[in-house]
This record gives sequence, structure tokens and C-alpha cells, in this order.
Amino acid sequence: MSELITIARPYAEAVFARAAETDTLDSWAETLEFLRIVAENAEMADLMSNPAVSHEQKLQLMLDIGEDRLSEEAQNLVRLLVENGRLMVVPQIADLFQKMKNEAAGAIDVDVTSAYVLKPAMQKKLAAALEKKFGRAVNINSVKDPSLMGGIKIRAGDLVIDGSIAGQLSRLAQQLGI
Repeated sequence: MSELITIARPYAEAVFARAAETDTLDSWAETLEFLRIVAENAEMADLMSNPAVSHEQKLQLMLDIGEDRLSEEAQNLVRLLVENGRLMVVPQIADLFQKMKNEAAGAIDVDVTSAYVLKPAMQKKLAAALEKKFGRAVNINSVKDPSLMGGIKIRAGDLVIDGSIAGQLSRLAQQLGI
């Protein structure tokens, strides 16, 4: 996985630099999210990794799919990715771009893992509390993990706050020497 991030980083940095220069961060974020959805489609992934399909066919398919959604610069990015056999890193490019965009805006990404799906009202409350704690905007990525049994686990960069029942039981077991 880290190899894909290493491959994706120069593309993400170049796209971010161009988007910042042209004040098109939001439209590039939407474009990259669209390309992510296309690239993560199982049928598309199989087709794009098939050596029997030529680069020209892959490129034409991608351009046809994004016909009305890809600017000329986005089409050039797709051309570059297809020519270099790098379409598989589009999700990582989108992730890295979003992180750079958030950092530029002073926001922080926070992963919240809970035993159950968080309701929108709870996400808003949690975001408000975390914004107060961190002193900047918070983007919450919510994930369901039934193994936590209850409570939540929050990860913001290197900071981890484990308020899950599984985490509490683990700490209790350590204290008891079990």
C-alpha cells in the first residue's frame, strides 16, 4: 500500500500545485473523486489491468466515461496516468490531494471508528467537540467496527483516543495482569 502512495505522491503534488495556482481546488477535488469512483469499479479495474487492452483503448474509455466531467487539464492527467500505467493509483492521488487541500484550509482529518453507524446528529456534535479541542476545522471519516462492542475510537494524525468498550476491557486486563 505504501508503494502505491509513493507512486501517487508526485501526481497528487502536481495536481495540487496546479489547482492552487489556478484557484480550482474544489473542482479538482470533485474530479479526483469522480476518477476514484471509476477506478475503484471492479469491472473497470479488471479492464484497466488487462494487458490485452491497449493504452489507446483504455484512454478512450476513460475519456468517454468522463466526457462532460473532465476539464482539458483533467483529460491530460488521465492521458498521463494511462500512458504510465498508473490508473491504479487514482484513489491514492485523490486521498493525498484531499489531505493537502485540508491542510491548506487548516482542517484536520479525523477517523472515528464505532461499533455502530454514527447518526448525522452525533457526527455533528462530535465534529464540534473535536473542532474545539483541535482549534481548527475537522473532517470526520466514520467507520463501523462491531468488534469495538460499543463506544468510539478517534484517530487524528498521531493522536488516538480509545473510548471503546474493547479498549477499556483491554486496559483493565493489563491492569489485572491477565
